[in-house]
Amino acid sequence: MRWSTRPRAVVRALIGLVAAALLGTLSGTAASAAGQEGIGHWIAGQEGTGEDWLGSYVVGGQQVFCVSFQLKAPDTDEKYRPGDELLTKWGTKLPADEAANISYLLLRYGGTKDPDEAAALAHLLHSWTAAPRTPADLDPALPGAKIAYDAPEHLAHLPASAKAAVERLRTEAETNRGPWTASVTTPKDPQYPGEPAEWTITVKNAKDKGVPDVPVKLTATDATLGDGESAATAGSSSPQGAAKGVTLKTGADGTVRVKLTPAGDQPKLKAALSAPADRPYVRVPVDTTKQRVVSTGGEKELTAQGVVALAKPGRVTVTKADANTGKGVGGAVLRLTGKDRTSAALGPDGKPLTGADGKPAVVTTDGATGGVTVENLRAPQAVCVIEASPPPGYTNAYDPQNPPSACGTVQPGETLALTVTNKPNEVPRAIPAGDAPVTQARGAVETSYSTPGLAGLGLLVLLGAGLVGFAARRASRR
Repeated sequence: MRWSTRPRAVVRALIGLVAAALLGTLSGTAASAAGQEGIGHWIAGQEGTGEDWLGSYVVGGQQVFCVSFQLKAPDTDEKYRPGDELLTKWGTKLPADEAANISYLLLRYGGTKDPDEAAALAHLLHSWTAAPRTPADLDPALPGAKIAYDAPEHLAHLPASAKAAVERLRTEAETNRGPWTASVTTPKDPQYPGEPAEWTITVKNAKDKGVPDVPVKLTATDATLGDGESAATAGSSSPQGAAKGVTLKTGADGTVRVKLTPAGDQPKLKAALSAPADRPYVRVPVDTTKQRVVSTGGEKELTAQGVVALAKPGRVTVTKADANTGKGVGGAVLRLTGKDRTSAALGPDGKPLTGADGKPAVVTTDGATGGVTVENLRAPQAVCVIEASPPPGYTNAYDPQNPPSACGTVQPGETLALTVTNKPNEVPRAIPAGDAPVTQARGAVETSYSTPGLAGLGLLVLLGAGLVGFAARRASRR
């Protein structure tokens, strides 16, 4: 704000020059010293101040806002030094909430090209930094260095559109002021090489609510952003192609969601953004009778990052064992399935492990150990091994409707050990001979004979035959 007693007609005539100077400055050309006002509105000031300028200034080719109400305005070629924390016109500390409001508005609207927004921002800055301590501070007879800002009076003279902007900016500042926090959320499930997954970046305000429309620069390491077809979204943002870095704005919920495809062992995503500082700082002119200026210097860089270690494949070792002896049994054909016992288990690339018939792959246990190992399984993953065909000598107890099986979960980089048992075929208890079975001795029987014993056995057989013949002859004589 600068003090002015120029007639209104002269002011109106200069508006065109001011606009032309501003356009020249914003396009990189030097503005004249007479056109130091940027964008905003000239309005009737409070009593004793004449017309007042509510808007921005152009200093050193940059759009800035002044905070020392009624002190001399800067020229376009003014030199300013980095200053101290912004204080009130009376040299007192700003309340924390008002300081945070100012920082937020400077960050979000310091570069506005809208005259209503520029006027609203200037009005709010003066309302917070030059508010009267007592009614005496509004005495029209006071010099510019001591007079306070009459906020209701100035608001009354603003155009209706600028008045609406005042309320909008005030409400927005109250809602979204800092300090902000930023976070990167990695995928809930394990991520695998070459497979895209969704990562989420969230920006929250002091009330722990998402801040919308915040530009966030994303940089990927050991990964690319996107899946080659669709990549990042923020509210209704358009998909982005695969890249190492991209800048996106947060959506209405304060988040950016992006697909990240690993290209190394530890993919990382870094988010960087400009956030409002807890308190704004001013740039001080060499001539202290001039106004101090603030711009987007009330901001600070905020960063967050997320990193994941890719899931390593696991393996499963299966042992086929005799249910009675516990010894390994070779030749058992086992089918490797998922948890549902129907679908195929998955390889490290997420593809099902199937045989030529399209069914879950089969493995056969080793004849020496009764074991078999399957490498490179996706992990974590629940798997089952189901006997598809029993080994020789174990067929009698095999039930194809309920075959022997074992299940477990393969963990990344670990070995899952499973054991499948089978009951051996039992020795037959009886051998059928006609209608009357001949019972044999149960269990395993081992019989041995000597040579004399075998000769005696032959003699008994012959003798028995003779006795049968003798009995037959006696019967015929009768």
